[in-house]
Amino acid sequence: MNQNATPSSLATLETPCLLLDETRMTRNIERLNALMAGHGVQLRPHLKTPKSIDVARRLMSTPQGPAAVSTLQEAEQFAAAGVTDLLYAVGVSPAKLDRVLALRRRGVDLTVVVDSLEAARAVAQRGREEGDAIPALIEIDCDGHRAGVQPGNTAQLLAIARVLHEDGACLRGVMTHAGESYGCDSVEAIADMAEQERLAAVSCAAAIRQAGLPCPVVSVGSTPTAHFARKLDGVTEVRAGVYVFFDLVMAGLGVCSVDDIAATVLTTVIGHQPDKGWILVDAGWMAMSRDRGTAKQRVDQLYGLVCDADGTVYPDLLLAETNQEQGIIKVRPGSGAALPELPLGAKLRIVPNHACATCAQHEAYEVIRPGSPEVVAHWERFRGW
Repeated sequence: MNQNATPSSLATLETPCLLLDETRMTRNIERLNALMAGHGVQLRPHLKTPKSIDVARRLMSTPQGPAAVSTLQEAEQFAAAGVTDLLYAVGVSPAKLDRVLALRRRGVDLTVVVDSLEAARAVAQRGREEGDAIPALIEIDCDGHRAGVQPGNTAQLLAIARVLHEDGACLRGVMTHAGESYGCDSVEAIADMAEQERLAAVSCAAAIRQAGLPCPVVSVGSTPTAHFARKLDGVTEVRAGVYVFFDLVMAGLGVCSVDDIAATVLTTVIGHQPDKGWILVDAGWMAMSRDRGTAKQRVDQLYGLVCDADGTVYPDLLLAETNQEQGIIKVRPGSGAALPELPLGAKLRIVPNHACATCAQHEAYEVIRPGSPEVVAHWERFRGW
């Protein structure tokens, strides 16, 4: 918390700004913690969504971690706050290894990710040169979503594993990410994807061990699969990130309800175009991002759902269009709902499609609690790479 922040209320906040409902956030954290405890698996929260020391301290099981990050800027910021157990969960390029080694020299147990012989050799070579066996996980492509070694390509998997183990790095294990779970159309499909994710990682770990090589870590995770995995046998840790705030994409998948979404954007009515059925607000795409993650879901929420200042959703009222610094609110086409009468200067909240993208537009969270107009804290967040 920024102890020097001036106490304020929703009525006095400059808009647009980012609100964080602390009660909802805590409920979301406790929900996934309980699920992981039931599976007997460690949770490694992904800090890419909040990018905030104050939020991270509420997510991690200890002040030192564990945690995952997606940029070295995140790793450096969290390391400065005392987090020492970190996974840099994006494929590492050779040019970034100097920063990786600098963090490790500061006492951070930073693990990197590779999915090719070229990357493995670069990590091993820099480790030899510096006398520091950089720990690495081999990324497995469990669903064709992004990067990774194909689960059936045992020859490539073992070649990478041997380079890491024998040539100067530290083979720490395998990891995978079921990013395609974001495209599932039912909870049952998410559960199926979670099992596909688990089997890919566990089978690759078994192949590495059968070759006489170490594989202590089997890391899987996405927010949808973490919530609906039927079992996690053979998995040592689960990663998830957006669960801390949730968003309309997660609600559209059935992972949460709209009432679970903790991060919203506070905006002000700045004009009306009654002939067009528009209300103008000061939250454009610079405040909301251009993310249209619900566009392929059964219900397209355009740029976000509109709520009153207390967070109550207006039925079928959407942030329908965005310019750089202005948003246009309209009634959902075909809904039959009426445009509410909102005076100039009225405060509204917009529920975002993608929490990571919307939060990335802002410098801080104004922390609130349900039923109170007061801002209870001001938590800074950071950006950059």
